[in-house]
Amino acid sequence: MEDRHYRYDEALRARVAANLGEFERTRIASEGLKHAAVAMTLVRDDNGEGAYVLTRRASRLNTHASQFALPGGRIDDGETPIEGALRELREEVNLHLAEDAVLGLLDDYPTQSGYLITPIVVWAGADAEMQANPHEVERIHRITFRELNRPDSPEFVDIPESERPVIRLLMGDDDALHAPTAAMVYQFREVGLFGRQTRVAHLGEPVWAWR
Repeated sequence: MEDRHYRYDEALRARVAANLGEFERTRIASEGLKHAAVAMTLVRDDNGEGAYVLTRRASRLNTHASQFALPGGRIDDGETPIEGALRELREEVNLHLAEDAVLGLLDDYPTQSGYLITPIVVWAGADAEMQANPHEVERIHRITFRELNRPDSPEFVDIPESERPVIRLLMGDDDALHAPTAAMVYQFREVGLFGRQTRVAHLGEPVWAWR
């Protein structure tokens, strides 16, 4: 991507919205699975470039403690996936957005741990300010689209426990983002940024994420 394509501006918003609008997402019935929603939240970094919000989960949580994740969680009774994702944004990072901030949805992703996750892509605006809820979030990160598009990432790893290749996205010098989050973020990169009709249901999770 050229530098201008990383700029967080109305042209980027229009391009992502158009790409998502042309994408026919895969819906999966949630019967037998716990339905959750996550927010792929697009923000501005300190250099005026596009980025997405990634959290480090609090270490005191009972499940997936200290792991990287998109803001999100289980959908409450009577909620739509969009309503659930926006509520989780408010609860986890104190970001209040209306439904007109939603640019589109990506494929439902079923996890080995029994969840069906619906990813919602939202535009937070250049002046978005966030504050971590210490009960749920240890730290908030803004991962730039430039980092998301680095040439050595993603990596696909074969594991003996599964026939599905395990995806991981490299971050910085020594961090990596793992599935299910990595699969959904990768699909955003391919569909939202590039308009590629890319599926990720065949991509697996590391064994420690199955619990």
